[in-house]
Amino acid sequence: MPKDVLYLKIANSVTEQIKSETLQFGDKLPSLRSAQKLYNVSLNTIKQAYTELESRSLVESRPKYGYYVSQTSQRKLALPSVAKMKISEGNNSPEDLIDKVFGTISGTDVTQFALGIPGKSLLPVAKMKKCMINVMKKKHDSGTNYEPVQGSEHLRREIAKWAMVMEGKITEDDLVITSGAMNGVYNCLMAVTKPGDSVAVESPVYFGILQAIQLLGLKAVEIPTHPISGVDLDALKKVLPKLSACCFVVNYNNPLGFQMPDENKKELVRLITEYNVPLIEDDVYGNIYFGAGRPKPCKYYDEAGIVMWIGSVSKTLAPGYRIGWVAPGKFKEKIIRQKLVQTVSGPSLFSDVIADFLEHGGYDHHLRMFRKKLYANYLQIQKSVNHYFPDTTKISEPRGGFMLWLELDKKICTEDLYDEAFSQKINFAPGRMFSQYNQYQNCMRLNYALEWTDRVESDLEKLGKMIKNRM
Repeated sequence: MPKDVLYLKIANSVTEQIKSETLQFGDKLPSLRSAQKLYNVSLNTIKQAYTELESRSLVESRPKYGYYVSQTSQRKLALPSVAKMKISEGNNSPEDLIDKVFGTISGTDVTQFALGIPGKSLLPVAKMKKCMINVMKKKHDSGTNYEPVQGSEHLRREIAKWAMVMEGKITEDDLVITSGAMNGVYNCLMAVTKPGDSVAVESPVYFGILQAIQLLGLKAVEIPTHPISGVDLDALKKVLPKLSACCFVVNYNNPLGFQMPDENKKELVRLITEYNVPLIEDDVYGNIYFGAGRPKPCKYYDEAGIVMWIGSVSKTLAPGYRIGWVAPGKFKEKIIRQKLVQTVSGPSLFSDVIADFLEHGGYDHHLRMFRKKLYANYLQIQKSVNHYFPDTTKISEPRGGFMLWLELDKKICTEDLYDEAFSQKINFAPGRMFSQYNQYQNCMRLNYALEWTDRVESDLEKLGKMIKNRM
């Protein structure tokens, strides 16, 4: 049989297996070598067959991991809806609900789908301990001295080295160390706004950003946001003249999980530069990608110093260390002055431990393993939701990070569901937390950065049954 026909025959065979659900979303295809032996053909023929399947959007390649049946091949549930623009001021603060959910942070016997914190089993705890010991041996002051207000020079240098996605556009002098990413967001808002000003955010929006805006006496303007492409730039353009800042998470947004396309990022930067409206870019999930490489942040396209780029190790290494950073562009001196007044400096011991890990601890290796586990968890949770939840469920399609956004039937109030679920030691984040308006009451956010066990699977099944019983 001619080779050009043979690869199509193999591709068609796999296609039929996918259509009949013999191969399902998330299943791994045989490796190239295994498939070569299975079909008794050349390696090149198998490569052609798999490339053909990719072109049909039936499988996706995960560099170094292999080929998997793609989510688009058998997607049964629709994407979440895009909220309409609201122009009235928000007056329904979700703080009561936020306090309720955060009150469970220390619960040890709860399946923790609620909070955006990676499970301990996914973190390099042993290596971090070694770095702590190394640092303590080297430090004659045991970490008791102040570090520079701008932050540890060693840490800033290591962060700049790891910011390879910026292709040399960020140096250690461009960075200011903060107490986690949210402290960076808060400081950036403080630097570019005054009470009464308006700040654009995504909708749904991470509730911590809403709280920071409220605490500073600002007004949040929720912009309609698509679960695949992100902020509606046309809607944003209409309100830009009235804004003092934008605050967006464009790479693996929390809670929708989207990755804004590069052309949209370029257009966003062009628009804010034209209107002279600073962008506070929370890029805390940027290194947790499922594709072939790390996506560019908006900061990469910034020529005017108007994008304030924020990152941290809270989602990948050490949530409790509270080590973050910001590249504030032309607002750097203001950020440093604010930090001097607020905290004088950060805890030098934790800065040195993170710097040591970045320099000697195999951060790149850890991230590869971390992303692999998270992607496996993502495939598991997608499959579980498809299997156990009602057919009317709408589900996001994250390209990275570890958040899944679900939109349930209108009959379901996830705030009421939360109480029932928590009584069975199951936790999640109800949708009302992610808006200043009374909306998303039928939505929820699930964190899948946890050790995947039979109990996790069982609790998702229980959650699905609770929802079905309420319909």
